[in-house]
Amino acid sequence: MEYQKITKQPLEQHATKPNLEDYQTIREAFSWDAVSRELDWFDSEHINIAHIAVDAHLQTERRDKKALVWESTKGEVEEYSFADLARLSNKFANVLVNETGIQKGDRVFFFLERVPEIFIGILGTLKAGGVIGPLFSAFGPEAVNDRLADSRARVLVTSPALIKKITDILPGLPNLEKIIMVNRKQAPDFSGALAYEEAMGRASESFEIVKTGKEDYAIMHYTSGTTGKPKGAVHVHGAVVGHYATAKYVLDLHPEDTYWCTADPGWVTGTSYGMFGPWSNGITQVVYEGGFSARRWYKFIEQWKVTVWYTAPTAIRMLMKAGDDLPGQFNLDSLRYMCSVGEPLNPEAVVWGQQVFGMPFHDNWWQTETGAIMIANYPIQDIKPGSMGRPFPGITPGILDDAFNELPPGREGNLAVRPGWPSMFRTYWEKEDLYQSRFKNGWYITGDRAKKDEEGYFWFVSRADDVINTAGHLVGPFEVESVLIEHPAVAEAGVIGKPDKIAMEVVKAFVSLKEGHEPTNELQHDIQKFVMKRLSSAAAPREIEFIDSLPKTRSGKIMRRVLKAKELGLPLGDTSTLEDD
Repeated sequence: MEYQKITKQPLEQHATKPNLEDYQTIREAFSWDAVSRELDWFDSEHINIAHIAVDAHLQTERRDKKALVWESTKGEVEEYSFADLARLSNKFANVLVNETGIQKGDRVFFFLERVPEIFIGILGTLKAGGVIGPLFSAFGPEAVNDRLADSRARVLVTSPALIKKITDILPGLPNLEKIIMVNRKQAPDFSGALAYEEAMGRASESFEIVKTGKEDYAIMHYTSGTTGKPKGAVHVHGAVVGHYATAKYVLDLHPEDTYWCTADPGWVTGTSYGMFGPWSNGITQVVYEGGFSARRWYKFIEQWKVTVWYTAPTAIRMLMKAGDDLPGQFNLDSLRYMCSVGEPLNPEAVVWGQQVFGMPFHDNWWQTETGAIMIANYPIQDIKPGSMGRPFPGITPGILDDAFNELPPGREGNLAVRPGWPSMFRTYWEKEDLYQSRFKNGWYITGDRAKKDEEGYFWFVSRADDVINTAGHLVGPFEVESVLIEHPAVAEAGVIGKPDKIAMEVVKAFVSLKEGHEPTNELQHDIQKFVMKRLSSAAAPREIEFIDSLPKTRSGKIMRRVLKAKELGLPLGDTSTLEDD
């Protein structure tokens, strides 16, 4: 089905004039150096993300402005000004330096619910010169273990509820020296942990921020691949230049906005645009502790008069499923701008936004590795439903053939970006060869397939590899296969992504059983729970198909593409390397 363009909204429909008024003019005049000069650097080489996000506002009229408004699942509300966040993050920096002994470059990981302490702790860690590692709170012990072990994290910040999930892995982490327990009115029940509340109570409110260089490591986000364990994409303090600029021009944030990003702090969207992007622009953001609920989300927008809303395609499709009449039960007049990221936004969802809210969702594209938005639909441009949009100023993407030469408009190929933007990842942690392999012929190869039309709009086609995007979570098939074969009944396993109307893809596993085990519904459920407990609910196979044997190459490698082709009824392609039956 073809969808007509959704024309840009007249300027008078905006609460304020859009930051980006003329795409082509600003693209031609844009420079990262000019954007950098808008921020409060220590000097020409030294910058700290936490300073830019919080402390830089203390000498301005924003000092006492609300920075964070947090609402719990029980309806409790806590509010923090920029001055509050500065003071509390100073205290946490002192806790780290004085009570854990961390030094510049040490890794501090956060396995914590969506509570104010994760924001305070991350800011404090950056002030102390540490490298933050946010972890999704729904991770299981194996997923947490892989990331803590690989990063050699020295400090883990967690909670009594979450540490129960990972107690068994802790003895196998020799580099983990200290656990900080955020109790939040719960009784501490883990011996040897440093109680967050007690430590903060004795910490000084004064702290001299470590003057980190723009190329000093600041953030590690783990992302999945087709082979091996997840790899740590490392970003630097200079990345905040990209966070600031894209939040200003793509999310169109203005001083009077109330902004809501629904992403969990454990993912890159939850740091780049749930912390650093809005706060570097001096914006008030609201945070809801709970998970998805259509009615609760609409109520949250109404209650806090959210003006800019950044969410995910799976959530939008779930809102669509909840019905067109439900939004009308709430006063959503405060909304002026809605954006989406994490996976491709289908055209129907863009049109639905226009019909139900009176404005479309503006999709944009970026990755963990890019650190910030690369391609977007802007408030001042027509939307082509289904398109990722056009490049951000200062960003040069291209469509390449398999020899890494640029293709003309209309041709499908490998989506790539010319390197050099501030938020680009600087390495995969201790996997430099793998990092260098992502750069070919002067381009960063994203791993996505796409095409570009004559007007410069980019269109996502598919992943070029086997990584599964399920509800915005990237799941590496190898990681799931590795857990599956640890189940006592499983001999071999192959994992693919299967298309799904809501989640875009779901994990499907093909499993062959060991002798003495029979395929049953009970066994299927047991295997699903086994993976869910070890990795996460997103990684657990939605479907399991028991088969006698899996297609493999003569060297024994499972052929996922053959499994996927059979599942989707597609041609098998070249099968000459398959082992003989």
